[in-house]
Amino acid sequence: MDVAVSSDGFVPQVYRVARVHRELPDTVTLELVPPAGPRPPFEPGQFNMLYAFGVGEAAISISGDRREQEAFVHTVREVGAVSAAITRLEKGAAIGLRGPFGTNWPMAAAEGADIVFVAGGLGLAPLRPAIYHVLAHRQRYGRVVVLFGSRHPAELLYRHELEHWRQRLDVDVEVTVDHADADWRGNVGVVPALIPRVAFDPRETVAMVCGPEVMMRFTVGALRQAGVSAQRIHVSMERNMKCAIGLCGHCQFGPGFVCKDGPVMRFDRIAGIFAVREA
Repeated sequence: MDVAVSSDGFVPQVYRVARVHRELPDTVTLELVPPAGPRPPFEPGQFNMLYAFGVGEAAISISGDRREQEAFVHTVREVGAVSAAITRLEKGAAIGLRGPFGTNWPMAAAEGADIVFVAGGLGLAPLRPAIYHVLAHRQRYGRVVVLFGSRHPAELLYRHELEHWRQRLDVDVEVTVDHADADWRGNVGVVPALIPRVAFDPRETVAMVCGPEVMMRFTVGALRQAGVSAQRIHVSMERNMKCAIGLCGHCQFGPGFVCKDGPVMRFDRIAGIFAVREA
């Protein structure tokens, strides 16, 4: 299949699925390689538009390590026709890709600060490149906290990686579930409730938050109550992105567009419209 290259960002290039790893019954992680050479560079927090041929296109956050230059890594959950088609792809299959697009987590600006990552459900995927970056440059940051919540133990994303991070002495990892089973020995409850239980200096903390919007609203409230300023809280707003270049208007968010002004946004800049529910 010929590779389409477009300077306007509309036409996808054809990538190949190099590896498929099933994370959960409805969730897979795909490694996507370009037809030649290394993949384009990206920053933690950015996304690509993935095109399932004959079905449609969806915005999917990049969830891999930017130091690995051969492939884009995307974790995709089946929530609609496009994502369902993507999760059914097998090794060697073709997929269209445009990107990377969007804003990124403030990795350079956060150097020297304590870092608090808060993720709910699939929200751990967009945060994972930032976590990789911090762990790879651990000496540049203060305390590092990873808080992750899931509805059920069986739905925990990246379970083995969480265990690996938990074994490190320089990272504080706390995991909670809404509903425990008989084998669960960890925290039970919503992820914002973990914030008062971990140590960080709120005056010197940068928080990065991604998950369902209701979870992010309560997480921001808990961080603010703990003393973290709105200017130091960053959230990923992945609403209705369709074109990725600000033309279609589907992702308009106040005066801006999520695909161009986000998905990563500083909370103080969107606080006035953050509570407006997605249409």
